[in-house]
Amino acid sequence: MRIVAGSAKGRALAGPKATSKHIRPTADRVRETLFNVLGQWLEGQRVLDLYAGTGALGLEAVSRGAKGVVLVDSDREALALCRANTDTLGFSARVEVLAQPVARALETLGRRADRFQLIFADPPYAARVVETVLEGLSAHQLLAEGGTVVIEHDKREPAPEAHAGFTRVDQRRFGDTLVSLFRIA
Repeated sequence: MRIVAGSAKGRALAGPKATSKHIRPTADRVRETLFNVLGQWLEGQRVLDLYAGTGALGLEAVSRGAKGVVLVDSDREALALCRANTDTLGFSARVEVLAQPVARALETLGRRADRFQLIFADPPYAARVVETVLEGLSAHQLLAEGGTVVIEHDKREPAPEAHAGFTRVDQRRFGDTLVSLFRIA
C-alpha cells in the first residue's frame, strides 16, 4: 500500500496484520480512480475520513494538498496505524486522529462546528450503514457547501439515490466494492 500522488507519492503505508478482521484498506487502484473522479489536487480543503483504518484515504488527500484531515476510528489497531502512517509521512501538523466510534465523532465534530469539503466513509461492509452515515452527516451539518461525501460499501448494500438531504451523483464498481458519491441536494 502506497500513497498514489502528491508530496508523498510512492511512500509506503503500514497495513494491518494479516490476521486483522477489522481493517480492510482501500486498494491503491480504487484510491487512484477515486481521486481522478474527485480531482487530483485538494488545495486548502478540509477532509474527514470516517472508519479510517490505515488512514490511507485521508493521508492521500493531505499528500494532494488538503490543509487538514480528521481520521476517525475506534479500533485500537486502526488508531495505531493511523498515527504511525501520519508520523511516517510527516503529516502530523495537518492530521488529527479522533479515537471515537463514528456516531460519537460526528457529534463531537458537530459541536465544534467543523465543516469539511470532502468526507470519506469506508465502514465494515457487514455494518450496512450507508444511510446511517448520511443521516449523521446531515444531522450535524458536517459537509460544507459544494462538498462531496464518498462512501465505500459492499455491492450487496444498495446506496439510495437520495437520502437525508443528499443526492447520489456518481457510483463506481470495483469487484465486490461500490463507491458512491453524494452531494447536498
